[in-house]
Amino acid sequence: MFERAVTWLSGLIIAVISTLGYTGVVLTMAIESACIPLPSEVIMPFSGFLVASGRFGLFSVALAGAVGCLLGSYLAYWVGATGGRRLIERYGRYLLITHHELEAADRFFAKWGAFAVFLGRLLPAIRTFIALPAGVARMKLWPFTVYTLVGSFLWCLALAFAGMKLGQNWDALSPLFHRFQGVIGAVLVLGAAVFVIGRLRTIRQQSR
Repeated sequence: MFERAVTWLSGLIIAVISTLGYTGVVLTMAIESACIPLPSEVIMPFSGFLVASGRFGLFSVALAGAVGCLLGSYLAYWVGATGGRRLIERYGRYLLITHHELEAADRFFAKWGAFAVFLGRLLPAIRTFIALPAGVARMKLWPFTVYTLVGSFLWCLALAFAGMKLGQNWDALSPLFHRFQGVIGAVLVLGAAVFVIGRLRTIRQQSR
């Protein structure tokens, strides 16, 4: 079941980007930054892979990813600023969003202030939720925009660059992937299982 879920999610991301091009990158990264844990670790490396094929430009695809992050972050910021965060705390478990992640973003923002919006964009998990406490704090929109755009661009550029390098060396690396694809698949399934079960367990404990 987990393997099918991972395959389906990855296939969906690939299909959207393959069909819509840069617009697909913007859309999927916007979803990721709107507190919906769609993995940028799949979105941007695949986009970088398409850079190696000549379909995308590296800096253009990183910018598309950053713009998507900004749009999704505006939505999360608005939710935090208007008090809609309570809905996420109440119903977020249906999207496998845990209170622990929201609290981690809160602590990170409290420690670093406005600069947390930039730093948070460079950290897995935190990056997905950092716009919420910024909205709750009513951070000024202009620095929020700049920090979000710059931090997201660096994150997207790094992941896209990794995907591009993979694509450029695919002929040399593909035999290794074919040789170890069973092991790689098992690791992905195990990682997905740990991820989902851990979130479900945390959500169940918090609901008691």
